[in-house]
Amino acid sequence: MSVLLASLAASYYPHLDATADREAFRGWFTFLAEAQFYRQPGELPREISDCAGLIRFAYRETLRSHDGAWAAEIGLVTAPPFPSVRQFQYPRWPWGANLFSTGGGSLRAFADAETLRRYNTRLVARRIEAARPGDLLFYRQLGQNMPFHAMIYVGPSHFEPGLQVYLVYHTGPDGKQKGEIRRPTVTELLAHPQPRWRPLEGNSNFLGVYRWNLLRDSD
Repeated sequence: MSVLLASLAASYYPHLDATADREAFRGWFTFLAEAQFYRQPGELPREISDCAGLIRFAYRETLRSHDGAWAAEIGLVTAPPFPSVRQFQYPRWPWGANLFSTGGGSLRAFADAETLRRYNTRLVARRIEAARPGDLLFYRQLGQNMPFHAMIYVGPSHFEPGLQVYLVYHTGPDGKQKGEIRRPTVTELLAHPQPRWRPLEGNSNFLGVYRWNLLRDSD
């Protein structure tokens, strides 16, 4: 990043001014993340190999111009009935291909789960009841190769009717296994057989519900 862009990033990180844009972001972000759950593993974009990869993909594609060429490029066969974000049309903005703050006033195209939590989101609560569609749940699991883990709070499904509330995430690799995308309901996650994955205030592994800095005016 040039000195000029670094200075710009340090003094101003983008946020969506209009309520309509913030709602459009939430809708597209959760739609694109959930859509990956229905794809065969071999059809997933290469970058979706862990939880952060799924999040980066959905975040970046949410901010693009959503036309037919774009849909064909990412293999999207259906589109949601809501508008695109108007304020930003990635990558036609001051930071080019860079999307994520990495600290020290810099922006990069890549960010792992810890970087997403520390520099690109803020804590809302340690209660899952405070989550809104598009928010992230973060965990820290000691003793793992990738200790920081994140899930996307989808809310009601974009693809199936009903009152269930969902999350979606990529498990990440485990030994020789590449991992997979899962979409549990909140009810299922609260009853997870391993208590360290339950999004409860008393669970020290659960870091809480976080909201994108891009949406910081939406509280």
